[in-house]
Amino acid sequence: MDKQLENRILIIKLSSLGDLFHALPAVHELKTQLNASVDWVVQDEYKTVVSCFTDVDRVISFYRRGFLRNLFEFRRELRARRYDYVIDMQGLFKSALVVGMAVGDLRIGPSFHREGARFFYDAIAGSRNKNRHAVEENMDVLSYFGLSAAKPVFPVKFPSMEIDRPRPRIAILPVSRWHTKNWPSDYYVNLVKRIRQAINPTIFILGGPDDADVCAKIAACAPNVVNLAGRLTLPETGGLLSQVDLLIGNDSGPVHMAVAVGTPTLTIYGPTDPTRTGPYGHENRVVTADLDCRPCFCRTCRRKDLACLTSVTPERIANEAFEMLEQTLR
Repeated sequence: MDKQLENRILIIKLSSLGDLFHALPAVHELKTQLNASVDWVVQDEYKTVVSCFTDVDRVISFYRRGFLRNLFEFRRELRARRYDYVIDMQGLFKSALVVGMAVGDLRIGPSFHREGARFFYDAIAGSRNKNRHAVEENMDVLSYFGLSAAKPVFPVKFPSMEIDRPRPRIAILPVSRWHTKNWPSDYYVNLVKRIRQAINPTIFILGGPDDADVCAKIAACAPNVVNLAGRLTLPETGGLLSQVDLLIGNDSGPVHMAVAVGTPTLTIYGPTDPTRTGPYGHENRVVTADLDCRPCFCRTCRRKDLACLTSVTPERIANEAFEMLEQTLR
């Protein structure tokens, strides 16, 4: 392959927030080793995030809501360029439809494809193996091209955030999209009080507009706690995370944003599996309960008690946080 000639690559990774970051190291290597320009198709709500990926030249919005209404404009923008490689890193029917609409010489799908997506691909990258992290799974595409897989990096540039608050700075992310992923809010209140009494840090509470009540409850439990729920865009959240010393939270997309900017994370995992989708890197810690029923990947707890979360005590998380901060700040 002639590396003097720039290749044009279209990446299709529509969602979710964390999954976008899992794909980023593979995209970085493709761009670098193939001397490529990279366009990326993503759901419209994440366009501002992918625009912060420094390896991406053009971001194309996929409108999950109102798809038919926006179909003509989406198709026009998608087909404005011809690509050497159209690479689906989602593997679902909706992403495969985008593959089918794009103009490209070679259409490549992932080993984890489903929902009939295989019909749209010319080739598959790698063999199916779900017993590994999603970052490594996405790297299969490099082997397809005969490229080497370097240590994963996450090239991203979020808006700079000037924070005039004393260190240590801790961000807390208490709400995820699944009820069964959410460590109890009372536990977060207990945790904040323990941390505040021990080291008196600046604490930022993060969340979306729908999380306002939970975040307000936690923020009100101690002084020097800043409630930012609903006040930051996703890129601004990334900028803030780059300025804190530790993120504590549930299994949620911003955890992977913190990983990308090099901020250590302490994540409580209930029904999901950190082996596949946990924060990537040894400097991050994951806390789970030792229960036979997990991971169950269920949005409703069959036990009715959320024991995978409630058996993780605030004292345990506080002690983990103190250890991590000691290593980060020394």
